This record gives sequence, C-alpha cells and structure tokens, in this order.
Amino acid sequence: MIAIINYGLGNLTSIQNMCRRLGIEATITNDPATIRAASKLILPGVGHFKKGMENLHSSGLKELLDELVLVEKKPILGICLGAQLMTKHSEEGDVEGLGWVEASTVRFDQSKDKSMKVPHMGWSEITTTGSNPLWSNLPVGPRFYFVHTYHFLFTAKNEISATCNHSYDFVCAFQKGNIYGTQFHPEKSHKFGMKVLENFNRL
Repeated sequence: MIAIINYGLGNLTSIQNMCRRLGIEATITNDPATIRAASKLILPGVGHFKKGMENLHSSGLKELLDELVLVEKKPILGICLGAQLMTKHSEEGDVEGLGWVEASTVRFDQSKDKSMKVPHMGWSEITTTGSNPLWSNLPVGPRFYFVHTYHFLFTAKNEISATCNHSYDFVCAFQKGNIYGTQFHPEKSHKFGMKVLENFNRL
C-alpha cells in the first residue's frame, strides 16, 4: 500500500484516483501508524513552500518522515511542491526544507529572458538522464504536465535524473537512493505519468 501524505497541501484525490485507475492501493492519510505500515510514500504538494514546511513541523510529520526515509530507507516520491520540500532551502519564503537532497529551490530567472512566462504551465518534453527506474519503458517522447514558478537548483549533479526547458534548461526530476522527486505532475500526465506511477509502485 502507498500512503499519500496529507499535510494540508496538495491535490491528493487526483493522485489517489490515478493510482486506483492503475490498480494500485493508495490511501490519503496523516496517521503515523498508517504511514509506517505503508510500503511506499508519496509526498504531494500544491501551494507555498513556507506553509508546507510549517505544516510538516506542526503535525509532527517531519520527524516521522525523516525516520522512515533517511533511516528505514522507505521509497518516497515527491511531486511538485512535495519534491521542492525535499531540498535544503527555498527562495519562496526564505525557509529551510527537509534537506534530503543536495539542492535548493529557486524562482525562474526572468532576467535571462524577458519574454519568459511565469509560472511555467502546460505540457513539456523532458530529457531523462541516468538509470532512474521511474523511466523504465516510458513511451517515446516523454511529455509531462507542469505548473510551477520555482524549480530545483542542484549542486549534486549525480542526483539529477531529468531536465526540461523553459527558456533555459532546469532540473525537473531527481533520485537519491530511495528518494525520488518530480517537478511535473504524473497524475495529470496521462500515459507518461501512468507509467511513472506504475514504475514507482514496482520498486
């Protein structure tokens, strides 16, 4: 069973519905016992980075997730804000994140292209790198749905598993051991996102 972490932010139901469509058992929960019993975790998120961290701290979920992810090495997939929260720091609210990966979260730099539209919204192709198991048997020309104003900035290049272009190249997915993150929304990305969630479930 996959536990979809409910910390007060995120489109939880759409993720659960996509999992059900794929025949994957997934439960929306903030109950520590249920989260501990899950074989895998999904950390979703839509909203403000600072609010997300505040909610994780106030609910006690940060300490629980640190234990399950860093000590027990339970597989976890961060989606959009959920993946950003895994970084060390965000410019959004100037606040520290979970610090699980060697990256920060930064706003799109419009000084590089005055015509750049922010947020980056809609379908975009990605370029996969490395051997991330989430990319196994992806359909040709992988395209995913994005809605975001901030993106990952990695110092550890070996943790990068995909890039995308929005006026300039940026990291859109990463893997560090049992920790996976995507800036895009697999639950909104049709056959491409379905394959990513299937692959995560098979880990």
